[in-house]
Amino acid sequence: MRKFIRTIGIFALAVLAINVSTGCNNSDTKETKKVATKAKSSLSTENLPNYRYVDLDTVLSRYNLAKDYNEEMLRMQNNAESQMRRHENEIKSFATTVQNKVQNNSYLTQESYKADEQKMANMQNNAQRTMNTLQNNIAQAAEQAQKTINDSITAFIESYNKTRGYDAIFFKAATLYANPALDITDEVVEGLNARYNKVKK
Repeated sequence: MRKFIRTIGIFALAVLAINVSTGCNNSDTKETKKVATKAKSSLSTENLPNYRYVDLDTVLSRYNLAKDYNEEMLRMQNNAESQMRRHENEIKSFATTVQNKVQNNSYLTQESYKADEQKMANMQNNAQRTMNTLQNNIAQAAEQAQKTINDSITAFIESYNKTRGYDAIFFKAATLYANPALDITDEVVEGLNARYNKVKK
């Protein structure tokens, strides 16, 4: 569950890095750098391609809606762990009581011993049912949170692009390389938070 925020809307691809060093002399390398620098400097805003990209990991780490959901997931997980510890302590305490009664010959009948055995089994079963319920609740809440966040980002991007007119907006993780000048992550985060904060008020 602590990986929750990292699992929302995954479009991850491995980043491929290729370094070519053999077969190139110093003059070729210098000339290549000059050409690359010139090409980069000539790429102004006006002649950029008509698409942009968004770094989803950055959006999820800075979008207040995602942060609020993440905090809620952590609270639910902490509550589940707390309840689990409480059940474990109760079961251990009762098991110790049973063991002491056996060692001290405190059971007057076999039936009373079996009754305590059954009670401990019931405690264990109840603890397991409780944990299953809590885990299911967390999983359902995480799924709903993921859907809500994805829908929110998608709806914002559609609204955002009505005034921008880009042909496409990609997730950065779905590309091997993208010119940093095409990054609109900051604009998207700012717009998402402005809309979310307005709704929260």
